[in-house]
Amino acid sequence: MTMDGAAPPPWSRANPSPRYRALVELYRDMHVNGERQLGIPADATFDGRSLPRQGPRIKALIDRFGARTLLDYGAGKGRQYAPMPVTAPDGKQYGGIVEWWGVERVTCYDPGYRPFDALPGGTFDGVISTDMLEHCPEEDMPWIVGEMFGFARKFLFANAACYPAKKHLPTGENAHCTIKPPEWWKELFAAAGAKQPDTRWCVLVETISTGPDGKAKIVETAIQG
Repeated sequence: MTMDGAAPPPWSRANPSPRYRALVELYRDMHVNGERQLGIPADATFDGRSLPRQGPRIKALIDRFGARTLLDYGAGKGRQYAPMPVTAPDGKQYGGIVEWWGVERVTCYDPGYRPFDALPGGTFDGVISTDMLEHCPEEDMPWIVGEMFGFARKFLFANAACYPAKKHLPTGENAHCTIKPPEWWKELFAAAGAKQPDTRWCVLVETISTGPDGKAKIVETAIQG
């Protein structure tokens, strides 16, 4: 509720929440100055290293839908797309992840990194988003996920961590500001996907499970629509 007792307006791209605006500035700071609490230098902060682990799943979607263009929504510094040796699961060698995926173009967007902070125009065969959603405010999530769907012609792939991050914001807050159970993410994506039924979607939710040996491990559950 606002101070006058009225309900707050629905947040949107044109009118994001104050928390969203504040977080964008904090992430811009981290891209320039790194993560202070852990001593991670700027070059290694949000450099895109979380994407290759999802590479085989994204490759399967690319092949399934014949995708030629992709939007990486929340790409960080985008270094995951730099030329570098990549070994595919079948053992074949490639000069980079784009070559392995066999797509024509990957467009990077990240509001917290100035080289990629311009919202792209048009649509793309696929939209991918890794290690991003849990960094966004809960109150903005409907329009953010809706915007991601709006860019996608054929498919949308995202992952969402359901546990705290190792990184912290310059304020000392945990970098994962929206920590929700898998059911919450399922409802969010199902609601957004219902408005665009021709676009297939998959959200990979990650939870922490402790085994009999007392060791914690990440458990991934794919929810699809």
